[in-house]
Amino acid sequence: MITKRTSSDYAEALLITHIEDGLDFPGRRIQRHRKRGTSKHFVYLYPAKKALRSIMAKVKTLCRQDVNLPLDALLHQLNQVLRGWAAYFKHGSSKATFNYLRAYTWKQAFGWLRRKHRRTNWKEIRRKNTSDGMVARHQRGDSL
Repeated sequence: MITKRTSSDYAEALLITHIEDGLDFPGRRIQRHRKRGTSKHFVYLYPAKKALRSIMAKVKTLCRQDVNLPLDALLHQLNQVLRGWAAYFKHGSSKATFNYLRAYTWKQAFGWLRRKHRRTNWKEIRRKNTSDGMVARHQRGDSL
């Protein structure tokens, strides 16, 4: 049965907030802040916490997969997911969120490597799988 909606039904769905408090838009957080070093206020656009939790859950599930995959396969899967998410959120003030996600992905990927090579110490894993201790090697360019 279809019922007719009244304006009071819509009023419950609407939430009027001040721009200083911010508002959530699909996947984004819009909020006005004072720019550092000045007295001017600007509206900033951030990725929403829910969107960040979603991508972190995807990274975690990819890194909890089968450790019998080669490292390149894991990095390829992570790259596809992260590039799409970053392309969507590249507009706005996303630097701090991207840095947080980068550190989280790094921790998850190296946790995957430690589970893959359980009896190998951290120094050996890092030597074999990175070019400078921080950046992962690719089999195409460097020999493992």
